[in-house]
Amino acid sequence: MWKGIFPKEGRFFELLLQAAQNGREGAKHLVELTTHYQAPQDVAKKIKAIEHQGDEITHELIRRLDQTFVTPIDREDIHRLAGVIDDVVDLIEAVADRMVLFKIPQPTRAAQELAELIHQAMEEICRGVAVLSAMGNDKIYQHCIDIKKIEERADQLARESIAHLFEQEKDPIALIKWNEIYQILEEATDRCEDVANILESIVLKHA
Repeated sequence: MWKGIFPKEGRFFELLLQAAQNGREGAKHLVELTTHYQAPQDVAKKIKAIEHQGDEITHELIRRLDQTFVTPIDREDIHRLAGVIDDVVDLIEAVADRMVLFKIPQPTRAAQELAELIHQAMEEICRGVAVLSAMGNDKIYQHCIDIKKIEERADQLARESIAHLFEQEKDPIALIKWNEIYQILEEATDRCEDVANILESIVLKHA
């Protein structure tokens, strides 16, 4: 039985979980932004602050990696996992920034659904990272499977939404704006799938 990969005295697991939870918080605010769309500038500022917090967590983790001679797992895996989680937060912030910058009058239903899928994926990432240090690989694999299913739904939704956009949108400026927003939303779910792939890789190495 695989007992765990992070020593109790280390902070790598704690920092990775903080990064995942920070990303989940950003995704929650993205759902708020696209669903209610009240004071979007204020919500975007909250997401920006979360993005800064994510950067600080990532920098602290990298600093500890640089100061640790022997890491509980490959330092490349720790670095990659933290980096991709940070990428998700960056993309969430990019969506919020575009919504304000482009002066979007009202989010589309597709944007709301994609934001919700990102939030669901971040929930699964948190659950996966939370059991990474102590549980067997079956639970982590299930979280990874769930993340990939979410990404598949998001990919299909983004494709359909972009196709519909090019078929129905008569305003070329609105088309350009929404095409970019959809692309960023879909990319965020891609990065969530990358997190799942990294988690699977770590589990395989320590099974």
